[in-house]
Order: sequence, then structure tokens, then C-alpha cells
Amino acid sequence: MKTVEEIAREIVAREGGFVNDPDDPGGATNFGVTIHTMRRLGLDLDGDGDVDVADVRKITSTHATKIFLDHYFGAPNLDQLPKVLQPSVFDMYVNAGANAVKILQRLINDMGFPCVPDGVLGPKTQDAVNAAYDAAPNHIADAYGIARRNYYYRLGDARPASRKYARRRDGGKGGWIKRAEEFISPAFHFSRSAHNKRTAKWV
Repeated sequence: MKTVEEIAREIVAREGGFVNDPDDPGGATNFGVTIHTMRRLGLDLDGDGDVDVADVRKITSTHATKIFLDHYFGAPNLDQLPKVLQPSVFDMYVNAGANAVKILQRLINDMGFPCVPDGVLGPKTQDAVNAAYDAAPNHIADAYGIARRNYYYRLGDARPASRKYARRRDGGKGGWIKRAEEFISPAFHFSRSAHNKRTAKWV
């Protein structure tokens, strides 16, 4: 299994450099670090008294990796999860913040282990996750990956501007779906036809 540090470096490499896509709610982003994250952390890298696009441009891959490890893995207590869940939940937390934990909490509820889907990995959620893991240790990681993939498709259903992240122009799987399936066993990957069926109603 890859270390968290390896996963963080892979996330940074996959995210690439600076982008400022008007269709991305995250806004200006560099190596996966959004301007909103930088403002929340007070990262005024150019020292001009505010955090703006110029600061986003100054983020380095090394800095981004540390931000992810400190604020997207350590701070939300993802290191307390069963190890089989840590890679996918961490990757999703970088992509979607506390929604990564809410997806897990809803999954655990569906499995019959009640917890409040508040996006916080507190003691009650930890206990519920551990109980769910004990009940299905060989399946919970795939179940989370599938729930994550479903979350991305639902975003596409609700927000047409986001569909390009889930479906390529040629109709194939977009980055969101391929990203989720990196953490799902191949047996549960969608075929091209299943993906096409799921997105058939999208314009």
C-alpha cells in the first residue's frame, strides 16, 4: 500500500500547475491548492497584505504537498481511519473537503452503523467507521470508492457546468470518474457503456 506521502505527491503531480477555470467553484488553483484554501490558511506568499491570485501562482509543489499532509490528512483526523480507507478519503478530501467525510458517514449509515453526516471525524464517527470496517474489511474501500463515484455523477446531474469533469468531450470517463476508480477494484469499474448510460441525460 502506498504511503500517505506518496499519495500526496501523486495528487500534486496529477493536479499540475496553475489553472483558473471559471467553471470550477474552487477558483484559481495551483498544484491542487485553491485560493479559498489559501485564504482560509492566511497564506499571503507575496506579503502584500492580502491573499489573491498572485499568491496562488507562487505555490510550489513542495509547499502544496505539505499543505495536503498537514491540513487535508492530519487536521481532519484521517490518520485515525482504517488504513484501507485512508488513501481514497484523503484523495477525496483534497478534491472536495469535508464532503469526503460526509460521503463516508452516509455510507456507514447505509451499512447500519449510525452517525451524523456532519463532515467531522469525531469519536462517534470513528467508532461507527471501525464497526463498519470490522463487518466488511474486504469491501469497505470499494464501497467508499463507489459512493465517491456516485457523488461525482450527482454533481454532474445537478450542475451542467461541472459535467466536463465527469465526462470527456468524446463521451468517455472524465477526470473525476477516473480519479474515483483509481481507488476501486477493477471488477467494479464502470464499462464505457455503463458510463454512457449513467450520463445519457446530460446535454
